[in-house]
Amino acid sequence: MSYLRGLSRNHDITLLTAEKIDDADDASHMAALRADCAAHGIDWRPQRFRAGRIGAARNFATMFKVAMRIMRQKPIALIHARSYIPAAIARALWRRTRVPFVFDMRALWLDEMIEAGRLTAGSPMERVLRRMERLCLRDAAGVVSLTDAAVSHLQGIYPSELIGQRIVVIPTCADLDRFPMRPPPDAPMVFGCVGSVTSGWFRLDWLDALFAAAASDDPTALFEVVTRDDSDVVRAGLPNVPTARLTIVSVPPEDVAARIAGHHASAMFYATGPARLGSSPTRLAEILATGRPVIANAGVGNVADIVTGHRVGVLMADCTMDAARAALSDLSALRHDPDLPDRARATAETLFSLEDGTRAYASLYDTILGSAS
Repeated sequence: MSYLRGLSRNHDITLLTAEKIDDADDASHMAALRADCAAHGIDWRPQRFRAGRIGAARNFATMFKVAMRIMRQKPIALIHARSYIPAAIARALWRRTRVPFVFDMRALWLDEMIEAGRLTAGSPMERVLRRMERLCLRDAAGVVSLTDAAVSHLQGIYPSELIGQRIVVIPTCADLDRFPMRPPPDAPMVFGCVGSVTSGWFRLDWLDALFAAAASDDPTALFEVVTRDDSDVVRAGLPNVPTARLTIVSVPPEDVAARIAGHHASAMFYATGPARLGSSPTRLAEILATGRPVIANAGVGNVADIVTGHRVGVLMADCTMDAARAALSDLSALRHDPDLPDRARATAETLFSLEDGTRAYASLYDTILGSAS
């Protein structure tokens, strides 16, 4: 929605989504979204999302059918598909109507599914989905990736399909106005972590090592995990962190910035592998915008290059107490730099500005529509 608000200034947008039952049944939530879309002239057509493999087939059929109905009702010049299944639907629409589509990949979804244990490598389903990936990359009028690392990875796998393809790297951007820079809180030191940590992609064992090392070295240090995950599951995944000093809290999106501002540093650790080459964690932009340093691991998209190249955080080498203590020592030295908060904010504004991301999408739209005319 953040991108669409900006794009709607110069484009007539029809938004087709599949909403999960809990969201669709939340009347106030849906009303607020309808009002937001109406305020920006966006024609929103929400559909029901159905879970499971049979549900996935029904979702595909419904979305295709509704999209075809929309295209008979009004002139559609371009289809913007966010992630893989929408891209497969968009490609089917392109084959029927020849209306070009953008494959906005977001991340390397199939590799994420394999690493999370939700898809078996080499299985018939994976082969079907890989073919879908290849065809969508080949036939899209433009491809959007979150990271340069993912682009290099895909070019190695699909060299012929990507010859001459328009590929734009647009990292996960954030509305930085919602995350103002604030002075750090007074002592004691508060280590934070924001977002889902039980997805199978987050390294909760690394977070446990970091928090445990900090708790051992500083008896006054506090720890907070801001997440919608089950608090009992999160607590069980942090067995070496003193319970009395650990807070696990769920807050509405509008309160996340205030929680980040209450931390002195924020940790983010992800499983590495091909899937993570395409990751551009939103939380990185939000943390830096607030002026806080990050503690991260390498092998996740462009995170390591950003953290070290802009000197806005530290890297933890592995999941051991020694590595955690080394990272904490580096963090202590970094936090003595009085320019750190301003540098973190400037990095967020340079790399993750919502305005820049919106302009990049608009430029891609204009290039495709100009070529098609």
